[in-house]
Amino acid sequence: MSSTMTTTVDRAPAPADPGPPVPRRRRRRRLVALGFLAPAVLGFGLFFAYPLVATVFFSFTRSDGLNPPEWVGPRNYVHLVTSDPVAHTAAANTLWLVVVLTVLRVVFALGVASVLARIRRGAGFFRTVFYLPALAPPVAATLAFVFLFNPGTGPVNAGLRAIGIDSPPGWFTDPAWAKPSLTLLMLWCSGELTIIILAALLDVPTELYEAAALDGAGAWSRFRHVTLPSIAPVLLFGVVNSVILALQFFTQAVVGGSVASGGAEMAGHSKNLGWPGNSTLTFPAWLYQQGFRYFNMGYAAAMCTVLFLVSFACTVVLIRRLRSAAGTGEAR
Repeated sequence: MSSTMTTTVDRAPAPADPGPPVPRRRRRRRLVALGFLAPAVLGFGLFFAYPLVATVFFSFTRSDGLNPPEWVGPRNYVHLVTSDPVAHTAAANTLWLVVVLTVLRVVFALGVASVLARIRRGAGFFRTVFYLPALAPPVAATLAFVFLFNPGTGPVNAGLRAIGIDSPPGWFTDPAWAKPSLTLLMLWCSGELTIIILAALLDVPTELYEAAALDGAGAWSRFRHVTLPSIAPVLLFGVVNSVILALQFFTQAVVGGSVASGGAEMAGHSKNLGWPGNSTLTFPAWLYQQGFRYFNMGYAAAMCTVLFLVSFACTVVLIRRLRSAAGTGEAR
């Protein structure tokens, strides 16, 4: 007797399609990422990397921007350091602005922000009033300040005479007061920094102030031990911003000196650049004059390279300090 045995064999499912090989998928993802990054990379290369490299190259040449450059080595840098007294004066004026303007701008913005943080009624109105000057075009703001501080007919000196000051400052016409006048102008236009510091002040937890008050801390102690450590990163950002602003100070100095002297023709081509007595001549203004009025492009490139290195060094030092302060704040 024979029997039929049937065996059922389960068929394994077909393996899923693994898709393209791993290296090919990685290459595809990289190409997609590069496609999205291409506009930023091209912009960085065309508008920063290439001009920077070209500036460094031209700084070692004698060039007028029209004829082929002539290689002169470090001669432009040697001339800048040893043989250009006007550049030394401009550098001293810029250093004065870096120190004085940075300190006063941060302190002024912190003071105004502290007052605005305590206002309960009409806070939006007063914040708008203090921020609006930051929207004023630099040329228009400078022209208004030159008019207001005119030593003969300006309303500021008229008000000073009315309260008994018979010999008010000469402001933009006095070498001793020209840079302080520019500093007052920049303080008036510091609304954006004021708003940033105000946001940091409003972000400080009230619990910290309450705990300090319970411990018997007065107003000054709370400000010193609670407010300042909490907003230290923002203050250091203000310092970085103000230092860069002072190192690049150009428009207000050129327009203020030119208009006050009565010799303004067009921006950068004043008959009396740096008036009075080179007190408003900044390093960027002298750089501009060398490159676009005297066509000393090689020398202007050397000045531009030095200015970039100084700005870069200051920014690196301050940002490291900023990170250190931020790390300390997080640890606390």
